[in-house]
Amino acid sequence: MRRRKAATKATGRRTGALPPVAVLEILDVDEDGVAVARPSPTTEGKPPPRIQVLPDNREGAAVAPGDRILARIERLGPDTYQARAMRRLPRERDKAVVGIYRRVGGGGRLDPTDRRVKTAYAIARHDSMGARPGELVRAETRPGRRLGLPQARVTERLGRGSPVATASSIAIAEHGIPDRFSDEAMAEAGAAAAAPPGEREDLRGIPLVTIDDESARDFDDAVWAETDPDGGFRLIVAIADVAWYVRPGSALDDAARERGNSVYFPDRVVPMLPEALSNGWCSLKPGEDRPCLAVHLRFDVEGRKRGHRFVRGIMRSAARLTYTGVQAAIDGERAQERSQAPVEALHRAFLALNGARRARGTLDLDIPERRVGLAEDGSIAAIERRRTLDAHRLIEEFMIAANVAAAETLEAERALCVYRVHDSPDPKKVEALREMLASLGLSLPRGGALRAGHFARLLERVAGTPEAEPVGEAILRTQAQAVYSTANIGHFGLALRRYAHFTSPIRRYADLMVHRSLIAACGLGEGGSDSGGKERAEATAAHVSDTERRAAAAERDATDRLCSIFLADRVGGEFAATVAGITRAGLFVRLDETGASALVPLSTVRAGPLRVDSHGIRLTDRRGRPVARLGDALRVRLDEVHTRTGSLVCSVVSVDPPAAVG
Repeated sequence: MRRRKAATKATGRRTGALPPVAVLEILDVDEDGVAVARPSPTTEGKPPPRIQVLPDNREGAAVAPGDRILARIERLGPDTYQARAMRRLPRERDKAVVGIYRRVGGGGRLDPTDRRVKTAYAIARHDSMGARPGELVRAETRPGRRLGLPQARVTERLGRGSPVATASSIAIAEHGIPDRFSDEAMAEAGAAAAAPPGEREDLRGIPLVTIDDESARDFDDAVWAETDPDGGFRLIVAIADVAWYVRPGSALDDAARERGNSVYFPDRVVPMLPEALSNGWCSLKPGEDRPCLAVHLRFDVEGRKRGHRFVRGIMRSAARLTYTGVQAAIDGERAQERSQAPVEALHRAFLALNGARRARGTLDLDIPERRVGLAEDGSIAAIERRRTLDAHRLIEEFMIAANVAAAETLEAERALCVYRVHDSPDPKKVEALREMLASLGLSLPRGGALRAGHFARLLERVAGTPEAEPVGEAILRTQAQAVYSTANIGHFGLALRRYAHFTSPIRRYADLMVHRSLIAACGLGEGGSDSGGKERAEATAAHVSDTERRAAAAERDATDRLCSIFLADRVGGEFAATVAGITRAGLFVRLDETGASALVPLSTVRAGPLRVDSHGIRLTDRRGRPVARLGDALRVRLDEVHTRTGSLVCSVVSVDPPAAVG
């Protein structure tokens, strides 16, 4: 022990910590150029630390998923690091590239669909696999001549389809999302049958209902509520019993773990489980018996939990309801849902839980979701920002209550739990936020630790004012990313001490892990497991955190391409927009109508040198006068649309207030 301490002192860092300079592999890059990385190579069976690579705004210096870099590393906390790239390193293996094939002379060209890849590739005829012009292909780069285009060879023909289908195919291929199940996994899913009632609690007499979007095909959660005589209420949240069908060590389990989660595109779903399960035995279809894992919850009139218990049950959904239908029933506009289910009791339960949520002070950043509407022929009918209804919030509150109960039960039983954790904001980002707020005459408390409620009160203060948008954008940028971990640090945004995902085991592997732990801890029968011990569970938690980011990036990229296709015939048109990011490359704006992202080059904002502050919040001229800031409302003209990469380029027409941009 004495020798180990001496070694630690001599190196100037903790044993097991990363060195100040290391080789990293880039896993994902967000819209602001901030990357997530892991050490290269990784240690087998050991969870990788969380490493955030800050953007380098030098021309051509952007990194992409799969890149290897030599980086300077700064330790921020246990297994948490910040890094800056020193230089990009050659890849350990040939780089895969996805693009559109076209014929040129006696050979071909590959035009990459990734906007970060700035060059085309030459493909010899014998390396084309017979690809046809306009076809989407996957290729690998090859060592080539120093002069001329780099070379590649086609390794897979991905076909050509409608623009919508192609956008999804590009996202799947570029992000390496597994979209084919093994024969063994398909055979296991095909052999699934009705689960025997056994010792399950019979819930078939309770009118549990599912509430989802109109387009949903898999229904993995059902709810029921009843008011108590004292004004409190009882709530049941029943979740498909995926653990009964997907056992540890099976081919189905291997496939689900590899995928980590389902990925949703406008025209298709890449499911975590084969359709025989996700849309079959694990889907809570109306009028059909289904096995479930359910939690009975009791609350007082103010939404405080009195108690809960988990059961393994058999249920029969009374109705398949939709968010819009339930909202109409809540608003008194439709009686059908009220006759099918206890919507009034569900709504009362929601109001109580929502009141408790507000009382504890949670951070609610209303981030609009883009929705692509498809016509019957598969073309894009509309792209709009989805409204958040009370019906959405109702289900969200019920799921949160069930998730909290799952974490509490596993802690009480001293069982392994994969928590959903959300760290408090980085102090450096908070200081940047304080500077921005000070310019608006606003502030955050300095004494003591910041809580989610401080941000919530700030948002309430600016609600309905011109400052609401920039303040909301700036607060969002301070927030850490929620991840999965066996180490509990709480959930900052929800203001909860313990929280675990339990409610979507069809589409999230982390939830399946929680189900298995609950089954084992509560003695609920077969299919329980400790997920292979804490070390393996932590490695899996890190993996599914990565696949979650991968899925979000793929879904975003597909929607970006569809937005560019939808807007292709509107070049020259003017749009209302909001500044969503400021970099040395220009302003990144969000078009209000569709939610599409576009770049406004700095050269189109104003002539002369412009300066971006170190926090990416404000753009100023050489005298320090404000030119633009995060959240500013603009009028922009659409100048360029690149449907292959899904990118848009705009220029500023006017700004609100007009004095901000010359």
